[in-house]
This record gives sequence, structure tokens and C-alpha cells, in this order.
Amino acid sequence: MAGRLGTVRRADSVAPMSNERAPMNALPDQEPPNAALSETSDSRTTAAFLGKVPPVIRALLIEDDRKLSSLVVEFFGQHGVNATPVGDATAALRALEAERFDILLVDLMLPGMDGLTLTRRVRERWGTPIIMVTARGDDADKIVGLELGADDYVAKPFNPRELLARVRAVLRRSLGDAPSGPSRFTTGGLVIDFDAREVTVEGNRQQLTAHEFDLLCALARNAGRVLNRDQLLELVKGQDGADEAFDRSIDVHVSRLRSKIEPDPRHPRYVKTVRGAGYLLARES
Repeated sequence: MAGRLGTVRRADSVAPMSNERAPMNALPDQEPPNAALSETSDSRTTAAFLGKVPPVIRALLIEDDRKLSSLVVEFFGQHGVNATPVGDATAALRALEAERFDILLVDLMLPGMDGLTLTRRVRERWGTPIIMVTARGDDADKIVGLELGADDYVAKPFNPRELLARVRAVLRRSLGDAPSGPSRFTTGGLVIDFDAREVTVEGNRQQLTAHEFDLLCALARNAGRVLNRDQLLELVKGQDGADEAFDRSIDVHVSRLRSKIEPDPRHPRYVKTVRGAGYLLARES
């Protein structure tokens, strides 16, 4: 199979994926995954790693290019991801009404309702992780998507192994692969339940994206300590490698986080900016 959208290379180069049809025997050899996710009733909050059992990851692929969609479904199927393809936003919303998915892959340039609008509609009702897949090179589109609630993005042309790695990385974060320590953190009216991945403010539950929750957790586990952007990036992304999109948009995620947890986002009580140094989560009794 091809590696990058728009280019086709020999399989031994693991080239980026193409939307032009390539011979099926060009698919890279299947590699057994390192860990497995159990099928759950709530894909955001419950998971078990089961040793050598292959992971069962259910993805909803929203892509109007049928050839590309077929290639992604086949590649993912060989690597433990069951991807359900749909061609537009309306079909995606119907699918979400009918069943649960662990992750959504959303093409921005969809017919009818575009991917950004779909992302907003999804975030109004569901907390399912979202990876945007876009051929647009404008950083503004990526930032807008992240602001609307997407957890990551992949630009076309892309390497199918990178897309698969990002799916697994987002799920590790969203399913609570967190460091050991206290299961709850409280400061003032802000309560973070690390195990349940829930945040409440004055008793009211707040709906955070995976990136927002992980960012808040990183700050909470270092409460009272100033963390710069590089430190936050390392804490949130860990060993998955630097994510350029997240790196550039840390300020965006902080702004969105404040809009959800702060009584007055313009005068933050919890997530404070230390000019020229970074951010810290204030401790209150």
C-alpha cells in the first residue's frame, strides 16, 4: 500500500499513504501491537491493557474519498483498529447516535457540513477523541479545529504508521494512562478525579477534551510550580514525541481550559500565567 496521500512508493520504504489505488500486496507487514484495549461501555473512561491480546479499537473514519478510505480501513484492520467509514458529516452523526466509537478521524474538507462544523457538533454532545485529517496547509485551520475540541491533527499527505501511532497516543491519554499518585486533586472549588477523568467546579461537571484534561493534570500534579511550554509538552505528550501542533497551540488549550474552569477567565483563579516563564496551577485551601 502507499504511504503518503498523493505519493506511492515501494512497500519496503513504508511510504506515506496515497489516495491513488496501490496494489494490496504493498501493505506493510502486520506488526503485533504491544498492548490491548478492552471493549468497554464508555470508551473515554474505561480501558484495560491485556498483555498479548490484540487491541480492539473502534474508529469512525469520516472521509469522502472512497479509495483513500478503503486504504485506511484495510491498513488499520491489519493493525488492530476496526474502522467504520462514512462519507459525510450527516452519516457520521447518525453513526454516533447508533453506536459508540473510541476515536473519530475527521477530514476537514467534507461535502455539505465541513469537518470543523462537524467537530463543533460532536463536541456539543460527545467527548469522543477527535483527530483531524486535513489537506489544508493553513495553520489557522488547525488552530480553529483544536479550539473547537479536536485532540490532534494529521496533515495530508500522511504516513499510515504515523496516523496509527497518533490514534494510539490519543487513546492512551484519553483512557487514563496517567502516572501513579493521588487519585484526586482539590484546590478551592476545583476538583480533579484522575481515575475517572472528571473535573468539577463548585460541584458542576466540566466537559474537557483529552488535551485539556491532560494539560490540567500536568499542572495539578505540579501545583504551585511554574511549567514552561517545553515542560508542559513533555508532560502531556511523554514518549510519543513532540507534537508541533500541540506545541504551537498550548496557549490556545490554556485559554479554552480557563473558559471552562475559571469563574472569570480574564482574571484566572486557578491556571495563572507567569509572564516570561509559563503557567502554574494555584494551590488553595
